[in-house]
Amino acid sequence: MGCTNCGTEKGGKPSGCKSNGGCSSGGCNRLNVHDWLANLPFSDPESGCRIIEVSFNNGSRKEFFRNTTTHLFEKGDAVSVEGVSGFDVGSVTITGEIVRLQMKKKGMEENNPDIKKVLRRASDKDLEIMQQNKSRERGSLVRARAIARQLKLDMKMSEVEIQADGRKATFFYIADDRVDFRELIKLYAGEFRLKVEMRQIGARQEAAKVGGIGSCGRELCCSTWLSDFKSVNTTAARYQNLSINQSKLSGQCGRLKCCLNYELDTYLDALQNFPENVETLQVAKGTAILIKKDIFKNLMWYVLPDSNKQFPLTIERVKKIKQLNVQGNIPDGLEPVEVNTGKPKEEESGFVDLVGQISLKTLEKADRKKRHGHQGSDRGRDRNAGGDRGGRGQGNRGQNNNNQNDRSRPPENRNRPPENRNPPPENRSNPPENRNNPPDRSGPEKKDGDPGKPPPPNQRNRRR
Repeated sequence: MGCTNCGTEKGGKPSGCKSNGGCSSGGCNRLNVHDWLANLPFSDPESGCRIIEVSFNNGSRKEFFRNTTTHLFEKGDAVSVEGVSGFDVGSVTITGEIVRLQMKKKGMEENNPDIKKVLRRASDKDLEIMQQNKSRERGSLVRARAIARQLKLDMKMSEVEIQADGRKATFFYIADDRVDFRELIKLYAGEFRLKVEMRQIGARQEAAKVGGIGSCGRELCCSTWLSDFKSVNTTAARYQNLSINQSKLSGQCGRLKCCLNYELDTYLDALQNFPENVETLQVAKGTAILIKKDIFKNLMWYVLPDSNKQFPLTIERVKKIKQLNVQGNIPDGLEPVEVNTGKPKEEESGFVDLVGQISLKTLEKADRKKRHGHQGSDRGRDRNAGGDRGGRGQGNRGQNNNNQNDRSRPPENRNRPPENRNPPPENRSNPPENRNNPPDRSGPEKKDGDPGKPPPPNQRNRRR
């Protein structure tokens, strides 16, 4: 069977796991188990375990089946097994002696008559029927949620798993209280035309089926290898000196993270060497309160009431102070120890002249030239603007005389006749006849009796 997640090459062989048609690496299968006894030889092959473990729906469900056929199955093989009034198709996960260890772990006996049998190796027709029925699961889940909502049942449909032959469907749901779904089963059976099984799961099982990435950056433990869930409480966080922050301690399921129990036994063993009933110590400066315990350095951290500084004390010093307090004596101080972090101290370096002998005069000159260039261009623009103003015609000046000149003159000169008004400051030095005609500075001086060239027309008339 080709692996759809790894991609396929020519001939239908997976390109990711290179197993010639089967996913032997188990990377595409949840709750995968490594068979570390696969390469060990046995003296009596007939005494080997004839039970294999088969996973369904990408490893979300696993069951044991007895191999009564003459075939020898390996990990990744697709097999057809007994189902509810039909057959089901799954993938072999482990075989051999390690199956006995798994059955012992789950409390199952090898001679149990209730263990179902393996029918045959899955054929192409079996795989085709399974794919057709598996394609109905998503639409069935949407329809199942709509029916449950119409009946106003306080439950949440999480997943629908249809058997390979399409004769049975298992509905996984989440509910806080008991739910009377007798009417719901009748509606499901009439809607989907198959046998219905309702199975209640918890929030942790739902997170395992959905999957995701945890805060550690890896895939969720419940969806990869964790099969049994133990109770987790905030006491585990207190033993490990973790802050009781619900948002940081909760997983994707909304419950406390399962990984809080992983290192709990190590912390409990290390805390046995620490003294008890030493939450407070009496010293001359006041009552010292215990803040935390460091099991790696065997230190206990205390804080005094009038200071925010934390003082690390050894276990022997804490025991001695507690013994003095019991006898009625109060020591002068805590006598904390110095904590060595193991990192070398970095000496503060003095002022270092990174510039050295490099001169910055060239940069200053360039900046000065740049500033002078900007100022010169601004002056040129002002000259051009002034020339335009000086070359305007008398008609324009007469039109705007009342609007512009009256505003710039003082109030006492506004009501006087035009001949008595003060002339504008720019025209005082020129005679009245030369005010509108600027002198021609481009050509040579004119001699008496030489008409010379006519003056160039001003820019205002040229535009018109």
